Amino acid sequence: MGTRHIPSDKINLKLILVSGKTHEFLFSPSDSAADIAEHVYTHWPEDWADEQMPATNILRLIYQGRFLHGNVTLTALQLPTGKTSVMHLVARENLPEPNNQGQLKKDKSGESGCSNCCTVL
Repeated sequence: MGTRHIPSDKINLKLILVSGKTHEFLFSPSDSAADIAEHVYTHWPEDWADEQMPATNILRLIYQGRFLHGNVTLTALQLPTGKTSVMHLVARENLPEPNNQGQLKKDKSGESGCSNCCTVL
């Protein structure tokens, strides 16, 4: 889409699928993650036609490595209006709890620790 004009009161959201395909949508700062998922579902891009379209209730957005819960607005994320921001769009039924988004607890020494860490060999 290159150099598209973005209205100063809108946020241009570039969504990336797991397959690497992208599409851009314009949203208001007051739109929530649930609003965005619903909009994308009802306006599924033609260039994504060969992608399996999941049910609207399992479309999830990832921003800066974190799943966005349905009521989080673009304003709350402090996304700049008149500019393009990038998010990933995935199909996932359950989300992690808001307080448990991959943050490791620190012990008394200040070191990060994790009782449920995994090692990939």
